[in-house]
Amino acid sequence: MSNSNMALRQRFLAGAQLVGSFLKVAHTMPAEILATVGFDFVVIDEEHSAINRESTDHIILACRASGLGCLVRVQNDDPAAILSVLDCGADGVLVPHITSAAKAKKIVDAARYRTGSRGYSATTRAGNFGSKSIAEHLRDEDERALVIAMIEDPEAVDSISQIVATTGLDGVFIGRGDLTVAYGECKAGSAPVKDATQQIVQAAQAANVRICAMSGSVQDAQALSDMGVSAFIVTSDQALLRDAARSLLQNFQDALPIQKGGAVGL
Repeated sequence: MSNSNMALRQRFLAGAQLVGSFLKVAHTMPAEILATVGFDFVVIDEEHSAINRESTDHIILACRASGLGCLVRVQNDDPAAILSVLDCGADGVLVPHITSAAKAKKIVDAARYRTGSRGYSATTRAGNFGSKSIAEHLRDEDERALVIAMIEDPEAVDSISQIVATTGLDGVFIGRGDLTVAYGECKAGSAPVKDATQQIVQAAQAANVRICAMSGSVQDAQALSDMGVSAFIVTSDQALLRDAARSLLQNFQDALPIQKGGAVGL
């Protein structure tokens, strides 16, 4: 994958194949590193990490400086949370536990000026700190803000046709992890989650809504792509660090004459 000058939302809506990563470390460097190797986007994870509003602001700045698409998984559907990250300059939001059309409309309205109820301020990074006219700022932000509803509850699956019919909703994220737990399962690939995934994909495609999913293997991503998924979150900064550290340590332990629990003779 390689970064593009085309805005992330426009690439997503065009069905471009996009590969991204969650960011859970409250620092700018993971984003900068992922940008150097060509990731299309990252998702700053405010829901399941210790990242706060100030950390999010710093990471968004790093993404913009690196030309890296930047979404934020906010903690909930509170319009204030959505407003905050969009004002900081995020390209859009993933919003967890959207279980109804009413909730979907709520998050779309929070992200849009002309067709919604986003609170206005142009003295933000998103507004180039007041250098844009009102008209320019409203136009640019309404075109830029990508809104993705996370479908991760059985009631959301039951209401998926109504959710994806929400005007202005750009995409859905298939939350297979949460769905696995919600259906009382413990292993990935269980029958209820497969059925739910198929329902979500079919409804989204019928409504011309794009689909994003987490995928931990190339084979799984290929299967999802064949179904119609176009945007993939394939790892996190924590997972990359853990996996690389574990592999490196094992390589050195296997190669060096070190007896575990004992000192090496000199």
